[in-house]
Amino acid sequence: MRRKEKTHPITRLLAIVAAIVLFFVLNWAVRAAPAPQVTLAERYDGQSDLADYWVSEKFDGVRGYWTGEALITRGGTPIDPPAWFTAGWPDTPMDGELWIDYGEFARVSGIVRTHDASDRQWRQISYRVFDLPEHGGEFDARVPAIRKTVAAIDQPWVVAIRQFKVDDPEALDTALARVLARGGEGLILHRGDAPYRAGRSDDVLKLKPYEDAEARVIGINPGQGRLEGLMGSLDVRTPDGREFAIGSGFTDAERADPPPLGSWITYRYNGETATGLPRFARFLRRRPGGPPPEPSTGR
Repeated sequence: MRRKEKTHPITRLLAIVAAIVLFFVLNWAVRAAPAPQVTLAERYDGQSDLADYWVSEKFDGVRGYWTGEALITRGGTPIDPPAWFTAGWPDTPMDGELWIDYGEFARVSGIVRTHDASDRQWRQISYRVFDLPEHGGEFDARVPAIRKTVAAIDQPWVVAIRQFKVDDPEALDTALARVLARGGEGLILHRGDAPYRAGRSDDVLKLKPYEDAEARVIGINPGQGRLEGLMGSLDVRTPDGREFAIGSGFTDAERADPPPLGSWITYRYNGETATGLPRFARFLRRRPGGPPPEPSTGR
């Protein structure tokens, strides 16, 4: 009788690992969705006629796009909320922000990026709807449609972002001051006669006391003096190739465990220098999910 050859343990282990990797790759391929074509905000420069615009608060959360069947990020990554979170949502798309509270971006981002996060974690999150991508009408018509859609969902964690009008730049400044006083990020201006249009235009404008952008970490520099033994600054490169260092905005905990080489961060700044580099660049947070889809990001 011919004896059956034994499979080497390492060979069996490699086969098991390959099967597991293949399972996760195929599972991700099934779950992945095309990136939605969303509106993106330009910067408000003070030249627009405010009578043409609705104003709302800009919430610093994770953008969530409801396709009518599933919740995904702006980049198309699937979000995995508990079934109750999206139960009863319409079969038409909604665009909104997953948000917990002021200063809680890291927490909401962590929950959203976690597969099978607990009910307790998701009950902290609200979904703040700011648009209906396939409504077909101008924003003037979409505003009441958003309110009607959210009212029909009738879930306390689904909120229609308040849209309001201002009469003049002074009223806009007052609205911005109120938002900043409670820890908010800024305002969004949405032109009333605009359809839902993908990409950047003056259909949507953002007003903040600072600008922000993304860059990739290409170097980690040691600290000196009080910061000896910690990170002192990061060398970063923007998507369009500009390189500079960021040494402020970090907590001591972030300096002890800095963003690793190759990771992406969001930084804030106030205008640009004569050479085109960000002025007063300071660290804001580590960017989850890899590089931005374009040089200028955000809503």
